[in-house]
Amino acid sequence: MSTRNTLSSGHHVVDIDGIQQSFHVAGQGPIILVHPGGPGIHWQYLRMGFLERHFTMLYLEPIGTGGSGRLAEHPHGYTVERFAKQLGRFLETLDLSEVVLLGHSHGGFVIQQHTIEHPDRVSAMILYSSSAVTGSDFMAAAANGVQSFADRYQAEGPAVLRAWQSVPNMSSDDDYTKIMRDLLPAYFADGVREKLDLKALRSRVKATILIGNNEPFDVRSKLQGLSMPVLVLVGDHDFICGPKWGKNLHDSCSNSELVHFAQSGHFAHLEQPEEFLSAVLAFFEAHKLVSR
Repeated sequence: MSTRNTLSSGHHVVDIDGIQQSFHVAGQGPIILVHPGGPGIHWQYLRMGFLERHFTMLYLEPIGTGGSGRLAEHPHGYTVERFAKQLGRFLETLDLSEVVLLGHSHGGFVIQQHTIEHPDRVSAMILYSSSAVTGSDFMAAAANGVQSFADRYQAEGPAVLRAWQSVPNMSSDDDYTKIMRDLLPAYFADGVREKLDLKALRSRVKATILIGNNEPFDVRSKLQGLSMPVLVLVGDHDFICGPKWGKNLHDSCSNSELVHFAQSGHFAHLEQPEEFLSAVLAFFEAHKLVSR
């Protein structure tokens, strides 16, 4: 397989162990491989045109979503470990090494897991609105964040709270998509949300129910053994992966930089795109990063 052809701009599909892996390439420059969040959120929300002016952005469609294939046991079997295995086989298939990985939210879990297992393949990680640990404290803090939003906004709050409370009972992709669209206002910082076109953003949100093993994620002790540079990006108003979890992630890494976005929630690439670009460019320059 020609890596040159598979890294040309546009939509591509490769076969990985009998499962179609869909991905999109845009831009020119050092490669940043992007893994979106969820699990099960389709990739379009994470498109970052401002980075495409400086980098070759390789956007994965995680297995189970969009144009990618499904596991035989779908919707089950989508653990962090399974996503990480898929990512590793994708890098092997395209013969990519010393790559910079960017993971948003749950996508950050995936690239942490992959990098812990295969540190020699990764030159740097960008962990964006993510965490090194989940569990009861993590979920309780998120629930408190949703309740706080509902208390502040009487118009939008009830729908957001109902959506959050509906998560355990969703049973279809349509349910999941509606819940994520209804939850969307809570993901943005107060004062910034009103400046964005939420109607357009909602229309781009698509989700597929993917079920893993529901075990808490915790790689804090394993991250200490990694030597590659890590950029931790956190929105100060992120209700689910906010400053507490960003600092925890930063403290768990041996070679990391923590950047706060003071006017952002979970989506700093939409809320503060210029500052997001500056942070990534400075990170690449400081560490002389070049993917191949």
